[in-house]
Amino acid sequence: MESTTIFVIGLIAAAVLVAGGILTVAVRRGAAAGPITGEFDKEAAARDMAARAERQARIAAASGGVATLVREETELEEETEGVGEREAPPVDRLLEKVDISADEFDVTRRRFLNRALLGLFGGAFMGGLTISFLAFLWPKLKGGFGTSFNVGTLEDLRTEIVQPDGTVVPKFVAAAQTWLISFPEDEMAGSSFEDLPVLVGAGGGEPGLMALWQRCVHLGCRVPSCVPSQGFECPCHGSRYNFHGEYEAGPAPRNLDRFEVSLTDAGELVVNTGAIFQTPRSKNKTATYPQGPSCV
Repeated sequence: MESTTIFVIGLIAAAVLVAGGILTVAVRRGAAAGPITGEFDKEAAARDMAARAERQARIAAASGGVATLVREETELEEETEGVGEREAPPVDRLLEKVDISADEFDVTRRRFLNRALLGLFGGAFMGGLTISFLAFLWPKLKGGFGTSFNVGTLEDLRTEIVQPDGTVVPKFVAAAQTWLISFPEDEMAGSSFEDLPVLVGAGGGEPGLMALWQRCVHLGCRVPSCVPSQGFECPCHGSRYNFHGEYEAGPAPRNLDRFEVSLTDAGELVVNTGAIFQTPRSKNKTATYPQGPSCV
């Protein structure tokens, strides 16, 4: 699964989580947020009118308008006489009060934001972590290490590896994490690799080819080749192998691991990195090491 696909899936998951959180809060609040209702208080209205009359009286007395004050008091008395007898004004439906539960009222803005942030970051983190685990555990159904690789024709590879002077220069195939080396057929009997499907193309005086895993069997470091010494020498802890991948020195517990190899009808070498063979330290060495100065 590509990183771009994982990122897009993570964004979609985060958006779905945020939308779900908003919908959950909306459902919890419900549609009960109606208007506030109440009753008309006649006594309070009368008190308000009396207070207004008193204020007007003080203003009139201060300005010498006694007649105006008497007239306004008379009008006020006439106006307040029928307050108790008049009918209450119609109730405004917009002011009707509806009781709501504590749970509905308790969803404050701070709590809503906290829940939204928790859902967003928590969901995004858990979603991203889950997707990462799935991407790590999901098997690669096509291509990549663990599958088979067509690395070229047998004749071309043999010519590239075996030099005219008889020395060997292993060919590295990065995608398969493989060192391709030559191996003579007459050395197969009695070796640690006898009866294993790890050699093809040998016969008629021509050596066959083997595919060695680049990984050191000690602690997994990548083992480079050393052409001067005609071997493989691990730079991490000093394990050494000859050019057939047989143990020579160091803390490595066995020979280099090797992959299953086969030939197609067209004579092309196929390395199956899903089939790995382990062999113990060889008692009968099939290659001489060292043949020159070491590289580490």
